[in-house]
Formats: sequence, C-alpha cells, structure tokens
Amino acid sequence: MSRWCMMLLLTVFSALQLYAQKEEITVTGTVKDTKGETLVGVNIVIENQPGLGVVSDIDGNYKIKADKYATLVASFIGYKTQRIAIAGKEKHDIVLEEEVEQLDEVSVVAAGVQRKATVVGAITTVDVEKLKTSGGSQLSNTLAGNVAGIIAMQRSGEPGANYSEFWIRGISTFGANSSALVLVDGIERDFNELNAEDIESFSVLKDASATAIYGQRGANGVVLVTTKRGKEGKVKINVKGEFGISTPSRMPEYVDGLTYTRLANEARLSRNQDPMYSDVEMKIIEQGLDPDIYPNVDWQHEILKNITTNHRAMINFSGGGSTARYFVSGGYYNEAGMYKHGDLNDYDTNVRYKRFNFRSNVDINLTKTTILEMGVGGWIVNQNKPGSNSDAIWTSMAGLTPLTVPVVYSNGLFPTYGTSNDQMNPYVLLTQTGYKTCWENKMETNVALNQDLDFITKGLKFYGRFSYDAYNTHEVHRLTSPDLYHAEKQRDRYGDLVLKKVADAQPLSPNTIAWGDRRYYTEANLNYNRVFGEKHRVGGLLLYYQQEYTRTDGGTDPYKIVPYRNMALSGRATYSYDDRYMVEFNFGYTGSENFEKNSRFGFFPAVAMGWMASNEKFIKDYVPWIDQLKLRYSYGEVGNDKMDARFPYRSTVDHDQVHPDYQFGDNAQTGAPSLTTLKIGARNLTWEVAKKHNFGLDLGLFDKFDLTVDVFRDNREKIFMVRQNLPAYVGMHDGQLPWANVGRMRSTGMDGTASYSQEIGEVTLTARGNFTFSRTKVLEYDEAVNALDYQKTQGYRWGQTKGLQAIGLFKDERDIANSPRQTFGDVLPGDIKYKDVNGDGLIDKYDILPIGFTNTPEFVYGFGVSVLWKNLDVNILFQGSGNCDFMLGGTGVFPFAASETGNVLQAVAKDKNRWIPAEVSGTTATENPDATFPRLTYGTNPNNTQASTFWLRNSRYLRFKNLEIGYTVPRKLTRKLRMETARFYLLGNNLFVLSPFKWWDPEIASGNGATYPIQRTVTLGLTVNF
Repeated sequence: MSRWCMMLLLTVFSALQLYAQKEEITVTGTVKDTKGETLVGVNIVIENQPGLGVVSDIDGNYKIKADKYATLVASFIGYKTQRIAIAGKEKHDIVLEEEVEQLDEVSVVAAGVQRKATVVGAITTVDVEKLKTSGGSQLSNTLAGNVAGIIAMQRSGEPGANYSEFWIRGISTFGANSSALVLVDGIERDFNELNAEDIESFSVLKDASATAIYGQRGANGVVLVTTKRGKEGKVKINVKGEFGISTPSRMPEYVDGLTYTRLANEARLSRNQDPMYSDVEMKIIEQGLDPDIYPNVDWQHEILKNITTNHRAMINFSGGGSTARYFVSGGYYNEAGMYKHGDLNDYDTNVRYKRFNFRSNVDINLTKTTILEMGVGGWIVNQNKPGSNSDAIWTSMAGLTPLTVPVVYSNGLFPTYGTSNDQMNPYVLLTQTGYKTCWENKMETNVALNQDLDFITKGLKFYGRFSYDAYNTHEVHRLTSPDLYHAEKQRDRYGDLVLKKVADAQPLSPNTIAWGDRRYYTEANLNYNRVFGEKHRVGGLLLYYQQEYTRTDGGTDPYKIVPYRNMALSGRATYSYDDRYMVEFNFGYTGSENFEKNSRFGFFPAVAMGWMASNEKFIKDYVPWIDQLKLRYSYGEVGNDKMDARFPYRSTVDHDQVHPDYQFGDNAQTGAPSLTTLKIGARNLTWEVAKKHNFGLDLGLFDKFDLTVDVFRDNREKIFMVRQNLPAYVGMHDGQLPWANVGRMRSTGMDGTASYSQEIGEVTLTARGNFTFSRTKVLEYDEAVNALDYQKTQGYRWGQTKGLQAIGLFKDERDIANSPRQTFGDVLPGDIKYKDVNGDGLIDKYDILPIGFTNTPEFVYGFGVSVLWKNLDVNILFQGSGNCDFMLGGTGVFPFAASETGNVLQAVAKDKNRWIPAEVSGTTATENPDATFPRLTYGTNPNNTQASTFWLRNSRYLRFKNLEIGYTVPRKLTRKLRMETARFYLLGNNLFVLSPFKWWDPEIASGNGATYPIQRTVTLGLTVNF
C-alpha cells in the first residue's frame, strides 16, 4: 500500500512540475534597430509554434503570450533574425542588426536556380506582380508586351476561350509542334488555370543552352512557373476580392434596314438591273408598318448585352516552423457572357464560366538534411453554353440583314431564311436550340525528396520527384430546335402570312461526351555547386526523367490505347572564374517512340560562355557608373519529335474500304475479303533538329538603368512532312503517303527589355519597355516543281499571305479594253483591276504571289510607367504589334454577295468609301479611284472577291492594355483593424486600341469580324494581408 501511495505522490509531483514548466506569461517589449529607431512590422513568433505570433505596432511595441521558458524568434526583411530566451522574464526589448551580407540575386533555370551574375543563357524573369493585372481568368493574356521573347495573340473574348496563343520567339518550324513547353513546378501543366497569387516565380527560357536539359520537349522554348511554398514564421493570411464590368472593345457595325434598301437598289442599278425595293416598300420599312415581311432588326441589339460582369475571390494561408511549412490557397472566378438568353426558357443559354482553384504545398524536414515536399493542387470548371456554338451565332448575325426575317413572327412562329449558319435566325440559335453544360476537373499531385549530400562531398544534393495528374471533362448537350418558317413577300387575300416550313422541330435530345487523361512523371537529379578558393565556382547537374501520358478516349484504336512515353538523360556543367568568365555545357540524350528501334535516342549538346566585363578592375576604376556589363553567347542543338502521327515508321494493313472484296470465278460469283496497305511506314525517319545561336548583352548604368538585348538565329533542319508530291507512278494514294525529314526553315530576330528608375522627392518613377522581333524563311519545302518561283512556299515567310496584286479600280471601258483579260468574270468600270504578274496577258491563278506579312505578328512590344507617391501607386502599360495582316472576306464583308443575306457594314454606307457610277449618282465625282469598296454588285461577283491586296488589311495596333490605380491604407489605420496591410485598386484592361483598321479589333485577325470580341474591362479590387 505504501508503495502505491509513493507512486501517486511522485505522479502528482511530476504533474505539478510539468504545469509549472508550462506556465504561460505575457511578454512585452519594443523592437529597435542598432541606431535606436523603432521598427514597425517585425514578425515575432514562438519557436516551433508558428501559429503563435504577432508583429510590432507603429511604435515598435509588441505583446505576446508564451510559456515562461519558451524562445522568441524576431525576424524582419533586411535584418538578422534574433532568438531570445524568455527565461521567465515578462519584459524583453529587442535590437535587430542589419543584414550586411547581401543575398545573391538568383534566376530560375532548368531544374533549379542559378546566381543571376553567372547566367549565360537567354532567360527572361517576369515580375510576378505584372501577372496580376490580366483583369480576367487567363494568365496568358498578360504575356504580350510584358515579356521579352513572347509573341502572343488573343483570338476571342468568349469566357473560357479568351486566352492568348503564344510562341517563344515566334513560330520556328512548320512541323506539327511549334508551341512552347510549359512547366508548373517541373511538370507539364497549363498555367492559365493558376491563380496569379499562387505564383512565386515565372521565367522564360529561350535559347538552346537554357532549354537543353528538357530535351525534345524544350525545342521551342520553355516557360517555368514555380508556385509558392510556406516559410518559417507566423501565420500569414492574404485575402483578395474583385468585381469587374466588361464591354466589347470593337465590333462590326452594320447598316439599318432603310440604308440597306438604298444600297441594295444602288447595287442593282450599277449592274443595269431593276431596283430591289420600290418606294412603297421603303416607306413601309421606314414607318415599320409590316414588321413580319419588312422588319428592321438590329441583331446585335437583340442578341447582345452592353455590359457583363465578373467576380473573383482568393484566400491563402502560409506559415510554419523549422520542422514543417505550408502554403494553402483557394480561389473562385465567375465570368458571364454577353448574350441575352431571353425569357422564353427556364434555362440559361448565356455563356458562363466558373472556376474554383485550390492548392496545398507542404514541406517537412524529416532530418536536418532531408526535406519532404508534397503538393496537391487543381481546379474545377463549370461552363454553360447555348445549344449552338458562338461561331454559329456570330456568323448568323453577320449573315442576316435587318430585312431578312424578324426575330419572331407576330403569330409566335420562329422565322429563318435557311438552315446554314449564315442564314439561320440568331435569336433561334441562341435561345431555342437548348444548352450545353461542361464540367472539367484537374487534380495535380506531386511528392519530392530533397536530400543534402554534404556528407559525401560539400555542395552535392539529390532531388527526386514523382507526380500524378488526372484530368476529366464531362459535357451534357441538351439540344432541341423549333419548327422554322419563312414568309413569302406577299400575304394571302385575308392578310395572313404565307409561310413555308424550312425545318421541322427537333425534340429535346440529350447527349453526353466524356474523356480524360492521365500523366505520370518521375524525375531524379544530382545537383552540385561549390566554390573553390573564393574565385572558382563549379556547378553540375545530372537529370533523368520519364513520363507516361494516356487518354481515356482511345476506343478500339490501338495507337490511342497505347500510352505515350518518353524519357531522357540530361546534364549541365558550369564554371565561373571570379564572376568574370563563365562557361557552361549542357546536353540532352532523349528518347522518342516515333522512330525505329535503333534511331530512338538522340544526343543534343549546347555550349554557352559569358564575360562579366563590369567585374574587371579597369571597368571598376575608370567607368564605375557601369553597374553591369555582361556579354553572352550560346550555341546548341535541340531535337524535336512531334508530328501528327504515332509510330510513323510502321506500315498499317487492314481491310480495303474502297474495294472491300476480291471477286473471281465465272461472272465474279466468288469473292474474298480484301486487304490493303493503309499507311506506308517511313523508314530512316529521324529527329528534327534546331540549331540555335544566341548573342546577348546585359547592361546596367548608374544603378538606375538596365538593358538586356538578345540576337538569335534558329535553323530548323529535317522538318517532318507528309510526302504530298510524290509522282503518281510510285503507286501511293493520299492515305498511304509516308512521313519524311524534308523541310528546312530559318528564324532570325532579336528581343530585349529596358527599365529606368528614378526617385524625385517622395515620388518613385519607373519606366520600362520590351520588344520581340522574329522573322521566318522557308529554306526547303516538299512541293511540286514550279516555274513560277513566287508561287512556291520555299524562299518566303512561313504562312505568308498570298493573293493577287490589285492596282486600283478600272476607270472606264477603254481601261478595261487596254488591260490584260481578267478570267474571273465580266468586269465594268469601278471593278478591281489586277496586275499581270507573269506577263501572259491573262489574270488568273498564276498571278497569285506573296503580298503581305503573316497573320501572326513578327513584332510585339510593350512600354509602361509606374509611379509611387506615398500611399498612392499608378501603373500604365501600352502593348502593340506590327508586321502582320489579314485578308478580308466572308459573310458581311462583300456587300450583297449572297443577294438577300449578308449584312452590310456601315463603312459601305459612306459615299466616299465606294465607287458609285455617274449614271446612278448623277456626277462623275463619285467614281472615286481610291474607294474602299468597288462598284457594288447584287449577287456573286468572283472578280471583286478574289484574295488580293485590295482586301488585305494591316493588323498592327497599339493597345492601352492596363491602367492600375492603387491606394495602400496607412499602417496606423490597418493596425487598429488588426490587418497587416490593405490596398484598394482600380484596374482597367484593353481600355482602347489605336490602329489603321477600324472596323473591329485587329488582334483577332478575323476576315469579317464575326467572332466573340475581346473585352474592355474595369475592375475594382481589395487585397488584405493579416
């Protein structure tokens, strides 16, 4: 019994002792620097308890509850971290010393980071803050004008499809793959679905030296995106909310019904035909007396809203201690389209895009030298669309005139002119064809191990990573359509409409589409960095990766069922002497499934060198105002294996669909199934090779001005092409034609960025600009021999616009008689006149030649200014492009080309813009030789609709892309509200565009403007940090 009593007493004593040890006290104090100045915003946490922390207030004071024997950790940017043992004392004043040793500025490079001073590759590091000014859901829209080396175009403003297609240093190959590799946390992923607030760094690798590590995947450049990870310290909470309104930037403007009748009559009279509309009919239209037969519909007004809205919300948490750190975020985005869905349905047919983002990155120190990294992220998208797609709706708005049909007949029936998209009623397409819903989700998981191997040799580290990504999409189409009618121009004797049924109603027909994909990725690398003798900096990297990609919609196609696989071994060796002379060697030994067994691996080396002249003694002594002067050069080879085929070296044999049976015997009474070679395998197919040169200059002056310029040349050899021009005696039809390495192309250009910073009193001013220029030339192309060199692809830009060369309008009949005969139909004065390029006396297809640039810009640039004054900040960005064009054409551009359908642009209604014969206008002054439109025609006119310089339009523009005005709430106020910082801002995107082409936004490069327009957006936002 006494033994049990003794044990009980010991237990109670231990508990009391433990309680005493855990006794909590309130610690207070003031934080100052070594000069005695109080410090505001210093983080003070309890060691190994990261959730418990405070910051010093405006007077430098702090107050925190802690165990009496705990340790406080005080940290502040630019100062050394202090650890203070509480030791039972309730008062601790803290003095922080400035951090004398400055951290080396680093750049994110392939498979790691590198000191910026020793980087010799062409790498652009993007200010992440600039990515937060897109005013929409797509990060790719922020690249053009912000990132040197990027050429980008936005083709649509439709929610969910309003992203930019982009290329690094332009389109460098006419093979199947010209797009850049995008890596998010080292894995191939789409960065458009990321929250900009989740991004830690964003880099663009442009030359072979920078991209060689990624093998064939990096042939066209690489975008590296790194997401945020937790840092040791108190819990940080960031909240952001935005509300925006959008309006279309530019859209085609069409004439009203009365103007249409006047122009239609002119078109008929100009060709010696009777007028289309009588004076009585025009009076009926003007007064709106019969809206069923003579409507006057503004289809854009009936279909489109003037204003739409979008909403965004984001929150993230980060923090941790010495053992574990975390970053967790979530985001929501909602954008509505500009369609009026009508009130006849109980379902929504407007375009709507909703997205939910989530991310969690956790780092755990398993030991002092071992870190386990885990990440889970992804997104969920919910989209709503009308039953017919947007292209159909915009085509119909361009196709139906104000007079073709009304929105709805007065008897409630739905009208249409025809059943093709350019003849359908836009209102019916939008509101009466059902609707589509689309759900997408993406789950991204990765786990990595970071092991310090200093116990083997100092500076050696191992990094291993495995990831699994899964994407799924599921669409439900609920499609229907009503009975559609078209009214005759005359009513019956009772005054009723005479209706002809054009299409029968289709009952609601549900349909589903589902597919997905999976990606497994494994990587292991050894990284070595060490300094010898303070001047010799040596680095090395050896990386192995393999990945497998599978789609779930392969069906019975064996080529789709088999997973896509590739693997590579890559390496890098770097040496720097005294941060003055740098040399770097990279290689990629990559494998591809697209080549035969003994040709699947390719070795692609790259070498780079640099000279940091500003670190030379004579520069420091005689021109000390040069902060940085670095010269760089690199040369490398990169392989590309992408083509629109799998296993192209394999021949395929299957049943002959053209001649399914071999027949023989008397009267062909006996037969047997036939076999044929569907595809001829390509023997000796090998890698497309990019040979890249890059010369770069990095310059910094007066600690205020920075300039980076790179000049590059990319020669592509052995480009993949299907042999389309084999002679007939070879015996192959189109489906059998094999692939071959028969193309060559060259891309040359330069890119650069510059910035200047200046403090003027309390104002900080920063001016910045960047540009990218890239021009291509096809050196070899598989095409038929042609005596007319100007009609070849070889020798010209890739994708260069081709057509006839217009030399004005015919002046009179004598001009027509004395000109080469145009073979596209009869011509009259005022019709387009073309140049006889080959001199054979005829204008025909043999006179077609390269006449312009391409519809992808050769030149993209941006410039802007940032101003900071006290708590107010203003940021401005202009972005433009040049050396690009597009050809006008299609529904709504050629007046009356389809007779009763085809809208007419308001530009046609201006008399100065069209050639009007004197017999119609009564004066020769209207026979304008410089008219924008030729003599009008009611009906087809093949001569005046040929692709030519007459319809070629320059699509260069200068866009006021971003205007951001922000106000940061004073700390004195935010402290009272328990906030770290708070900022209100107003953000404008695509506020206006200046361009020689005015009819619609030139960036979309549409022939008739019949596409969802790019939006002008104004956003009000608030960010709060706790």
